[in-house]
Amino acid sequence: MGIKDILENPNSIFYLLNREEKEELERHISLAHYKKNEFVFKEGEKPNGLMMLVNGKVKIYKEGVAGREQIIRMARALGMIGYRALFAGEIHIATAVTVEESMVCTVSAEYIQNTALKNIHFCQRLILNLSRELGFANTRTVSLTQKHIRGRLAESLLLLKDKYGFENDGITLKVYLSRDDIANLSNMTTSNAIRTLSTFANEKIISIDGRKIKILDAQRLDRVSKLG
Repeated sequence: MGIKDILENPNSIFYLLNREEKEELERHISLAHYKKNEFVFKEGEKPNGLMMLVNGKVKIYKEGVAGREQIIRMARALGMIGYRALFAGEIHIATAVTVEESMVCTVSAEYIQNTALKNIHFCQRLILNLSRELGFANTRTVSLTQKHIRGRLAESLLLLKDKYGFENDGITLKVYLSRDDIANLSNMTTSNAIRTLSTFANEKIISIDGRKIKILDAQRLDRVSKLG
């Protein structure tokens, strides 16, 4: 996907800019390719623009006590990343790492401030996206602190389903995370994640083949998530 494709994709926030704004944007945008497990930005760094994931998958995590990771968000294609620090005028308080080979575009802070934010449609979409992310974060905080281990893991699997969808078979999650990542997404130890995944598999709710996870009974998984 090239810059033109990004600007003309209806699902991209930059699609809402007018022709003149898009023409100017092309002089303020850069594309970068990342291999799997590469850093897009690190906690403590200063943002240099508005970043959007063009394709691939990225996890955003924060280090907690004793260096333990907590995944706070998973990004998918055409999703913004690192924008909180940019608009707050602060350093990044989390780290972004690719889960698979990915491409990221960066638009200069100068262009965002002087041009994009003057477009009301762009601003409305931006506010909508920020509001949804805040609502998601609030809901996840409650889930990760109050739900039982089974409920937290079930919710994480459903989150991955909603975020990335299924492979062509309609049951295999279209994202392949390590057991450590699943644990860090669910606020539990890796051993608990492995044990709970095995329990779900024994109960025929899911099946596991390495990093491939098939959701066999989405209704039961949803019920486990809601019961917490």
